[in-house]
Amino acid sequence: MKFYATVLFVLFISFSVCNGQVIKAEKILFETGIAGDATPVLVERILKADKNPISEIKFEKGTYHFYPDKGFEKFCYLSNHGDLMVNTPFPILNMENLTIDGQGSTFIFHGVVIPFLIADSKNIIVKNLSIDWQDPFYSEGLIVANDEKNKTFDMKISEEYPYDIRNGQIFFIKEYYQHSLGQSILYNPKRRAITFNTEVYTPITTKSKTSKTFNLDKIQYKYEYDKRDLGFKNIGFEYGITVEELEPGLVRVYGHKKEMPPVGHILTMKGEQGLNRVAPAFSVAHTIGFSAKNINVHHAGGMGMIAENSEDLILDNFNVTPSQGRMVSTTADATHFVGCRGKVVLKNCTFENQLDDASNIHGTYQKIVDVLDEYRIGVRMGHHQQKAFVIGQPNDHLGFVRLSNSFFPYNKTTIKNIAYINNRYQIITLNEKLPQDVQPGDLVENLDGYPDLLVQNCIIRNNRARGLLISNPVNTVIENNFFSTEMEAILMPVESGHWYESGNATNVIIRDNVFQDCQHSGFNRGVIRFDTDDDNENIAFKDISIINNTFNHFDNLILEVTNTDGLKFTNNTITHSGTFPLLYPSNPAVRIAYSKNMNIDKNIFKGKEKTDLLLEIDGSMSNLK
Repeated sequence: MKFYATVLFVLFISFSVCNGQVIKAEKILFETGIAGDATPVLVERILKADKNPISEIKFEKGTYHFYPDKGFEKFCYLSNHGDLMVNTPFPILNMENLTIDGQGSTFIFHGVVIPFLIADSKNIIVKNLSIDWQDPFYSEGLIVANDEKNKTFDMKISEEYPYDIRNGQIFFIKEYYQHSLGQSILYNPKRRAITFNTEVYTPITTKSKTSKTFNLDKIQYKYEYDKRDLGFKNIGFEYGITVEELEPGLVRVYGHKKEMPPVGHILTMKGEQGLNRVAPAFSVAHTIGFSAKNINVHHAGGMGMIAENSEDLILDNFNVTPSQGRMVSTTADATHFVGCRGKVVLKNCTFENQLDDASNIHGTYQKIVDVLDEYRIGVRMGHHQQKAFVIGQPNDHLGFVRLSNSFFPYNKTTIKNIAYINNRYQIITLNEKLPQDVQPGDLVENLDGYPDLLVQNCIIRNNRARGLLISNPVNTVIENNFFSTEMEAILMPVESGHWYESGNATNVIIRDNVFQDCQHSGFNRGVIRFDTDDDNENIAFKDISIINNTFNHFDNLILEVTNTDGLKFTNNTITHSGTFPLLYPSNPAVRIAYSKNMNIDKNIFKGKEKTDLLLEIDGSMSNLK
C-alpha cells in the first residue's frame, strides 16, 4: 500500500519515555489519494504515536471514505448507547496536544463506526470538517394511504431504503447494519420538522402484551433487575403489527393502535429501543480539554457527541443538521454530557432534526445496595445504558441522597478508590467513615461531576423531544438562543427512577432567548419546565432567573414550575403565534406548585387573547410577588 501522507514539519519537541530520548512531534498532511478508504493509513500512523508523537493531522480538502473492515477495534461501554465492539479510524487514546484539521473536508462513514473515539487524553482539537454516513441508521416511508376503520396505512419506500419482510416484520437493510421498524415518529415534509400533534399518531405501536404465558410469576430474582435491559424487555410482549408488501416499494402496515398517520407525511423509523444507538460521531471520555470547531455532523447512529467524565469541553459552530434530503440528522441527542466538569460551552451551534434532545447535561445516580463496613459501599448502575459508568475519581466529593426526604444530599464524603467488579456493580471505598444513617436504597452522586455551563447563540429546532435537558446544580447560563422544539424547549428535572440522571438546578439564568411554537407534539407541558419524578413538596430548584425572553407560542402554557425556591420571571414578552390550533385552551400561562419566593413581574402579553387565566397556583406557596 502506498502511504499518501506528507510530513510537513516539526511543531515542537516533547520529552519521550522511549529510551530517555527526545522525540519530535510531527505535523502530518494526508492527501486525497487515500480517500477511497482512509481508515488503514490513519490507524497505522496513530497507533505509532506513542513512539513517534503527532501534534497535528491535516487533510487535503476533499471527500474521504472510512470503512470498518480495517478500523481499530475496541469494546466500548457508551453511556446512553448500546455497549458493543466498535471500530474507529481515529483511536485517540492516551494522547496529548493533538489537532485534527479537516480543512473543509467531508468524511463519509460506512457501517457501525465511531468516527472519533477519544479517551484518557488531554488538549484535543478537531476542526473544519463534516461527518456523514453513506447509509443512514434510520429509514423513511411516505404515507400514501390510510384506513382508520381497518387500522391500516400504506407506505411508499424509496430505493434508498432496501428492506426485507420476514414473517410479517419489516427489516431495513443497510451496509453493515439492519434495523426493524421499531421507534418511529412523523415528519411534515413541507415544514421539514416533526408533525404537529404527532403524539396522536406515533410512535407506531409495534408491540402488545402476549396473550399466553405460563408460570412467569414463579420466576424469582434474588437481586434487583432492570426490566428494560435487553435480556428482559421483551418478556411478556410480542410484535403487535404486521407488514405486507403490496408491490415492490409499497407496503401496508396492520395493527397500529393510535390514529392512522396522515397522508403526505413521512414516517421515520430507527429500529428497536436499546439496539438503535450504536455509532455516535464523537465519543469523548476521561479527557481534559476538548474543542470542536466548525464541525458539521450530518448524521450518526446515536448522538453527535457523547462526553463522559471529561473536563473543559468547548463546541463552537458544532452543527448537527441533515444532508442529502434526509429528514433526520442524528438518531439520538445532538450532544450529551455525563459527569463532566470544568467548563462546558455550546456556542454558535445549530442543532436540528435530531431524534432526541439538542443537549442533555447531568450526573449519574447510583444506588447503594450494600453497606459493607464503615468505609465501603457497594453500588449498582440503575439503567442498562449506564453499565460500567464509574461515578468518580479519588478525592471527588460523593453526596448521599434520599429523595423522599430531600432533593439535596443529606451528607457527603470523599472517594478513596472504586473497585470495578462488573458492569452493574462496583465497590466504593471512602476516605472518611460512612454517615451513620446511610442505608441500602439511598443514592450517591458525584458533587464534583457538574460543569459551569454556557449555551449561547445557538439554533435548536425541528427535532424530536427537548431542546435542553439540564440537571446541573453548579451554574447555568442560556442566552441569545432560538428554540422551536417538539417538546419542552428547556426541561430541568430531578430524575431518579428511569435513567438515574442525577442533579437538580441552581444558579440558572435564561435570558434574551426566542421560543417559537415549542411543545407542539401534543403533550400538556410548559415551554420551560422544572419537574421532579418524586411526588413530594421538597425544594429541588433554587435561584432561577428567566428574563428578557420572547415566547411566540401557539398554545397557552409557557412556564411550569414545581419544588422551586427563588424564581424571577420578569421582562418577558409573550405573543400568540397562531401557527397551530390551541391544544389546551384552559391552561394558564404560568403554573406553579410547591414553591416559594416567586417574583413574576413586568411581563408583556401581546396579540390575540389566549386565556383568561395567567397564573395558576397549586399546593403550598409563600412569598409570591
